[in-house]
Order: sequence, then C-alpha cells, then structure tokens
Amino acid sequence: MPEVPREQSEGASPPRALGDDETIDYITGKDILKLTEAEKVRQHIARVLVHQYGINPDDMKRDYVVELPAPEGGRKSRKKVSIAIFAPNQPKKPEHLRRIVITKPRPRTGRTVTKIRTHEQATADIDELQSLMSAAGPACHLGLWTDDIDLYFVERIERDDEGRKVRFEDRFRPLPNWPRGDDSAFDATGDASSLKEIRRADKYMLRFAFRRCHNYIHGNEGLPKDAAFWQFLYVLFAKIYDERQVREHGQDSRFRIEVADLERTETTASGGKRRAGSPEVAGRVRELFKEVKEFYKEQKLFDHRDELTLTDPALTFIVGELAPYDLGSTDIDAKGVAYQELVGDNLRGDRGQYFTPNEAVKLVVDILDPQEHETVFDPCCGTGGFLRETLNHLLRKWQEEEGNGTFTNAQELAKKMADHRRRLAAYADKHLFGADFDPFLRRATVMSLMTLTDTAGHAFHMDSLAFPDSHLQGNDEAMRFPQIGLGKVHVLMTNPPFGSDIPVSEDMILTKFRKRGGDLSVAFSWTRDKDTGKLVKAGPATAVSPEQLFVQRAIEWVEPGGRIGIVLPNGILSNPGPSDEAVRRYILDQCWILGSVELPVETFIAEANVNILTTLLFLRRKTAQERQEEIEFGAADYPVFMAVAEKVGIDRRGNKVFVRTPDGEIVTEEKTEHEILRVGGAEVKRQISRREPKVDNDLPKIAEAYHQFKERHAHEFPWNAGA
Repeated sequence: MPEVPREQSEGASPPRALGDDETIDYITGKDILKLTEAEKVRQHIARVLVHQYGINPDDMKRDYVVELPAPEGGRKSRKKVSIAIFAPNQPKKPEHLRRIVITKPRPRTGRTVTKIRTHEQATADIDELQSLMSAAGPACHLGLWTDDIDLYFVERIERDDEGRKVRFEDRFRPLPNWPRGDDSAFDATGDASSLKEIRRADKYMLRFAFRRCHNYIHGNEGLPKDAAFWQFLYVLFAKIYDERQVREHGQDSRFRIEVADLERTETTASGGKRRAGSPEVAGRVRELFKEVKEFYKEQKLFDHRDELTLTDPALTFIVGELAPYDLGSTDIDAKGVAYQELVGDNLRGDRGQYFTPNEAVKLVVDILDPQEHETVFDPCCGTGGFLRETLNHLLRKWQEEEGNGTFTNAQELAKKMADHRRRLAAYADKHLFGADFDPFLRRATVMSLMTLTDTAGHAFHMDSLAFPDSHLQGNDEAMRFPQIGLGKVHVLMTNPPFGSDIPVSEDMILTKFRKRGGDLSVAFSWTRDKDTGKLVKAGPATAVSPEQLFVQRAIEWVEPGGRIGIVLPNGILSNPGPSDEAVRRYILDQCWILGSVELPVETFIAEANVNILTTLLFLRRKTAQERQEEIEFGAADYPVFMAVAEKVGIDRRGNKVFVRTPDGEIVTEEKTEHEILRVGGAEVKRQISRREPKVDNDLPKIAEAYHQFKERHAHEFPWNAGA
C-alpha cells in the first residue's frame, strides 16, 4: 500500500475557500498563500520537483531561513530560501539540507525580444544562489535559480579537477540539470545522462525548455521568430533520432553534454567573458541532423533548404537544455502541449485559419470516440491538434484498460511507454491522416507526429476542396492511400477556415461540388420564392465561403455511417439567409445530427486572438438505406444532444477562471496522483494528494453529459433501428 502523506491523516480539515489573490501551497497541500508573481514561479517549481525529479514534498520546506555570515565590521543577516530540500525522512535541520531553490517573479518582457542569459551573464543572481548554498552548510551541494525565463543549476564541489580537496573557499560550477530524487553523491563530470538517469519531462519544464531554446535562438542568434522555430525543430529532431538509435540499436548517445562544455568561455573585444560553446557538442548535433535528413529521405520531410545554421554556443545551449530529458518516455500530452505552444506563437496563418483551442479539441475527440481500427482524417489539419489528441485519446483508453498507475518503478513505466509508443506509431502509419493548404502548417503537423510517435505519419500539402484533383504536391501522395478516398473515412474532425473575405471562386472546384452534391449542393446560389418563401436555386454560385464548402466536403469524405466533428461559425447554423439555410438543408438531407455544442467567445479570443462565436457540430452520415426509408416514410423524429458552454476555463485574456461559492470565493478540490519518488537511494511509489483551485470549465461536463445522453437514448436513434 502506498504511504499516505501526512496532510491526508485522520482529522485533517480541508482549507477554506480561496480569495482571488490566493493559492494553495503545493508543498504542504493545505497552506493558503498570497498568489504573488514570485509565488506563481515557486508553485510551478514545487510541482516540478515532485513530478520530474521524484522528490518527496514531505522533504521540502518553504521559506527556510538561512543565516548569512557577517561582513567585516557588520552584523549577521538572515535570508529566506524559496524552497529547501532535505535528506529523506530526516529532521529539517542544517546538517540534512541537501538542495536549495531560489525563485523570483517573472520579469516583464513586453514585446521586446527575450534574450536568454548564460551563467556568465547572470553573475549577480548566481552569486546570490552560491552565497546561500555556502551559508546553508556543508551538506548543501545543489542549487537552482529561476525567474520563469532564466534557469540555472549549480553544484558546489569538494574536490578540484585533480582530485584535491578544495580548501579555504567554496567552489561552484554550472550543471545542465539536477539529478533525480535524493542522489547526493553523483558524478557530474560526464555527460548529462550521468545525473543518474535521463528522466521524463514534466509538462511545465518541457514547455519551459522549448521556450528557452527558441528564445535563445531568436534573441541571441538574431533570427526571426519563424526561422528560429524551424532551427529549434532541426535540433529537436536530432535529439529524437539520437534517442531512437540508443533505444533500438544500442548506440552510445551523441546528443550529450559535459559540465566542462558549459564552462567554456572566451574573452570579448571589450575584455568581458561570454560562453564559447563546444565545437565537439555542436559537431555531433550537426552530424545527427545530416543523418536525420537521410533517414526521412523517402518521406520527403526535408529538402536542400533545410540547413542547420546555428552557432556552436547556440547548439551547446540547446543540448544542455534537452539532453537530460528522455523524450521517448515523456507523456505525449506534455510533448504535444510544449510543441503546440511554440507553433501557435510562430506559424499563425493568414487565410482564416484559427488554431483550435486544446479543450475544444479534446471535447470533439471525446464525443466522436475514434477506435483503434478506425481511420481519422482532418482535411484542414493546421498544426495537427485533432490528430495529436486522437493519439492521446487512444493512449488514455489503453492505460485505463491496463489499470492506471499499476507500474512500480521507472523502468517498468518506461517499458510500458515504449510499448505504447510503438502501438501509436503503428496506428498513425495506418489510420491517422491530415492535410492542409499551407505547406508550413502541414510540415508542422508532420513534425508534431514525429515528436509523439517516432514516425512522420501522413499529412499532405494539398487543397482539400479540390481533392482528388488538387494541383499541390501532396495530392498524388494522398491518392496512394485508399482509406482516405472520398466516402472512405471513418471519423473526420476539422476546423475549416472561416470568412466571406476569403471566398472560393474557382469554377472547376465549384462545378465539381455541384456535380457531387446534386440539386442540394451548397455550390449553387439560393434565393427565396416570393410567394411561398421556399428556397429555390438561382443558378451556379460564382463564389462560396470556404466553411460552407467544407461542410459538403466533410460529408462526402466519410463513409455511410461515418462520424464528423466540425467547428463552424454560429452564423452558418442560425442566419436566416438563403445560402446558410441551404447548407443546413444539405446537412439534414445527408446526415443525422448527433449533437451541437455552442462555445463562448473566450474559446478563440485567448488562443487565436479571434473574436468569433462558434459551434461544434457532430454528424453521422446516413446510409443509402436510411435515406431511402426517409423518402418512403418521412423524416425520422429522434433526440439530438444540444449544449451551450458558458465557461471554458479561461477569460478573454487567457487567465484561468475558477469555480466560486455564492460569496465569490474560489472553490478547491482534491487531486491525487501517483508518482515514483526517490527515498533512501531507491524508487518508491507514492500517492500524492493536493488541493487545487477548481477550474470552471463546462467542456468536460458536456462530454460526460453527452455520453450519458447517448446511453440513455440509444434505442431511439434511427441508425440503431436495425439493432
């Protein structure tokens, strides 16, 4: 049985409701703190210490006081350490203090380029950390300083490079990362994996590392944001490829860094010091990227324009950030979120593409519930949000079937995750497809799938409205896969481009839509009969908004009985105009309505900067027999799920919104997670329970309500009549 943390002991009472400027301390799980900017950073790091480093929160102490020695002629002073970490199961006394953490509020950067400082450029901050480590006592040998932009790991050393005992004053050196758990004696002179083991990345820290790498390239190498994004991806692919060579072929890792590489400096023209970088580290990365390009040559993932141009210091910095992580065993949700954040900041389109917020993507996938044998396709995949979440959805189902949290140690967990990764790769190769008109977004999708499954999957650069006759290069490649031919797809999920200012006017495309859609095609112009008010055709349309065409195309793409989830502007479902009514009539003629969920404007404002009301529409394509029965017996009457989401967990600025009491105080809830901690040099599985503010998000509740509705009314659905 896992040991129950002390905050769950009998008689413990839950904390009171929270004020707007308060939070619950993650270390104790119950203390209520004022949520300052500095506190936000500390709480993030406290979670990371547990989830990434396997440190027991019972061995941490917040605001630990360290007594600083008196300067000459002065008095002693006292200073608080943000987080002090002690030896496992020992009294929180100086002789047991092993590590200290200093957190600072995130600086205001505005719209300026964020430059990442090296150790040499952050002398004052690192001096503060080192002085506190010295004052904390001889047992304190590891330190961390961060302000949510910069991050520095420091080790206090007892012996010099020749093995002699360091005397008179403490010596320190930078580290690429910390060792896990309670490892107080470790060799940091080798590569990053000598910190006992590379580890799964915590979601916060992986986003942090990705952002730091990108910002270093953007701010320190002088590259535009989008160019910096692609350069970072080249290095990321080298990392993933290196892990694959180690894992599958037993090769020695080349994506590694030694402490000596971090200590290399050179003198500037002004006499200052700056990081020089390591030619050896940079050379290994460049060689890895050459092999990456050759490895994916058949999939045409890279071409002659893909060149790694970063300097030695930049490559050394990025390797230092990424080398300690095992991306293969890191949760795909953590990798997906970190990747998507960079994509959203750098590749927003200008053709009406609005990247679908993650919570809306989760709802669509949850409701349509794709199965492992079903083909999933997104014809407007953007950066691959629906494809990524489909993989997450399948993974969660497998984990539930196997029993969540049944692993007992990190090795068993890594093995299970490796098995899942191979299974996901097999699914992606056979059943997961995307396409986009924008070649850069299509490429971003391919690379996203690569980070999650080790396979490039299938995303095509093509005009989905013109398919199967798109002139773009991905069309012929897509035609090689019969499972995504028109009328073949099992599950289609998409967020098409919106807007009357980007109409489709190409006659060839509209003619084919009219031919395939028959008399009810959306590619006709529609008007109303003056006497009856009924819709009548006014001839071929010369221009049609893309979202209207994508409704027809989505229906054409799925097989009879296939399921559709599509994001649409509210107007198409509610405007009284004849063209929008014609779209609704086409939907009702071709499909059963599974449900509709109206989203609040906050959904797209925060993540896409688009002030638009949208609805998630869920459809099931009718079979020929079902359509014939409607012709003979009249339209079927059946229940349809409908919901309006009022809250999606964020406000218009992207700030989290929490559930509140009638008095306006924030409601909290207890969350329990299973973690593998390091205690006494061994791995121990522990149950960690903490109270957190409850996010006010209607979408998970709507998903649950839909599944209950579906179960309750299954016998009333026309498509179940045969059963």
